[in-house]
Amino acid sequence: MNARVTPRGPLRGETTVPGDKSITQRAILLGAIATGVTCLRGANTGADARAARDLVRRLGVRVVETPREIRIHGGTVRESERILDARNSGTALRLATGILAARPFLSILTGDASLRRRPVARVLEPLRALGADVAARDGDRLPPIVVRGRELQGAAVVTAVPSAQVKSAVLLAGIQAHGVTSVREPAATRDHTERMLPRFGALVERDGLASRVRGPAELRGTEIDVPGDFSAAAFLLAAGAVVRGSNLLLRNVGINPTRVAFLDHLRRAGVTIDRENERESSGEPVADLRVRATTIRGVKVPPERVPGLIDELPLVAVLAAFAEGRTVVRGAGELKVKESDRLASVAAGLRAIGARVEEHEDGWTIEGSGGRVRGGTVDACGDHRVAMAFLIAGLAARDGVLVRGAEAARVSDPRFLARLRSLLP
Repeated sequence: MNARVTPRGPLRGETTVPGDKSITQRAILLGAIATGVTCLRGANTGADARAARDLVRRLGVRVVETPREIRIHGGTVRESERILDARNSGTALRLATGILAARPFLSILTGDASLRRRPVARVLEPLRALGADVAARDGDRLPPIVVRGRELQGAAVVTAVPSAQVKSAVLLAGIQAHGVTSVREPAATRDHTERMLPRFGALVERDGLASRVRGPAELRGTEIDVPGDFSAAAFLLAAGAVVRGSNLLLRNVGINPTRVAFLDHLRRAGVTIDRENERESSGEPVADLRVRATTIRGVKVPPERVPGLIDELPLVAVLAAFAEGRTVVRGAGELKVKESDRLASVAAGLRAIGARVEEHEDGWTIEGSGGRVRGGTVDACGDHRVAMAFLIAGLAARDGVLVRGAEAARVSDPRFLARLRSLLP
């Protein structure tokens, strides 16, 4: 599907965003191994969340959906006769590997063509420290993953890269292992798993960059109110920032401190962001976010800021094209192994709309246009964040932007374009 977005004036009014994709998938997977019923309200309905839901169904878990909630009847996980397909969801693939490592049966996990190009050695090696019997193709580098479930022992794990998926996979194996499992990261990553585990009855101790659990833990079904996905909100915040005259309110957005580095980036770039009605929901901080358009400044994004911005870097690059001055992003080599090679796909997209960009081995240097971007045709490369970032660019580019493969946006938000257009004049 191709989609074209052209300038139509400022964004005004208020809206919501889909439920958090990361929280939804974690709740589905934990609900599958917990005894009793887990009820999710406000769950994400995108393709990644559906992949996690269908994966647990193949493991014998009953999942009942209504327009208002998802109910997971857990505690019945059993061997699947079929290969487990995580489709495009790295979260479902890696976290399920951690869960299944402790289950006494054989599992094979795979995904779509994009996911099968994403590295998995980074999660297999830490799981082996607990005694897991796991393997993957191409010397353990790439999916499919073969898991021969067995009894695990707690261990102290130090991860080589900052990755919430790797950390979570180890913690989910650890709550089923005997003894204490600790995970220490080189840098802080999103902590949704640590916040959610106590709601299911598994205690988590945290000390700086380390998290510890004791197993085997008895998990019990619970209720989860899923806040709005900050990563989805980021695209609308960027839209409100880049289109002159915009004043936009996003309600019920998760503002977990490990997720909102993009808010700090926007402020450094000169964008006005206000938090309203701050509160907590199911262990997660939530607020309404208001954005007002202003002149955007180019900024430097050093390597130490990259882990917190990793999902929003395509947006950082698009905003940089409209900024006054130069934006430099370094230390972002991890973008090469996302749903696409985002370093290359974003650089190609920027050139296609007339922006000046130099691509580095680990980032970009982007010369801002002061808001004078021509527009053009961009290939999303099958990547939902690339698709959404350049659809946002179309709101302010002179000739608009045509995104080829815009259906990739459905991975995060099936109603992204409709939601965007509802805020336009």
